[in-house]
Amino acid sequence: MMRFLNSGIGRFRAIAFLEGISFILLLFIAMPLKYGAGEPLLVKWVGMAHGLLFVLFLLLAVQQHVERGWSFLSVTWKVIASSLIPFGTFYLDRRFLSPLHT
Repeated sequence: MMRFLNSGIGRFRAIAFLEGISFILLLFIAMPLKYGAGEPLLVKWVGMAHGLLFVLFLLLAVQQHVERGWSFLSVTWKVIASSLIPFGTFYLDRRFLSPLHT
């Protein structure tokens, strides 16, 4: 596990996974509780965690864009767009990022 976090792409994959989990929790658990049961507290905490992970995801995506020389038109925009779609970061990891991590 620690070897995984020693590389830039490994750290990016870890944050992408956490960002994806936080997005799913926000959309499918916290928001229904807020609007269905009148319980807004979970949206506050999960939303704040998701916001921080989203910003970190974007910063690490830019770092990988520079380090790996990703073309913006062919790779980087897909990476960024994946964070806006539910389950997108999981698809991104499986399709694009896991082959990069050696």
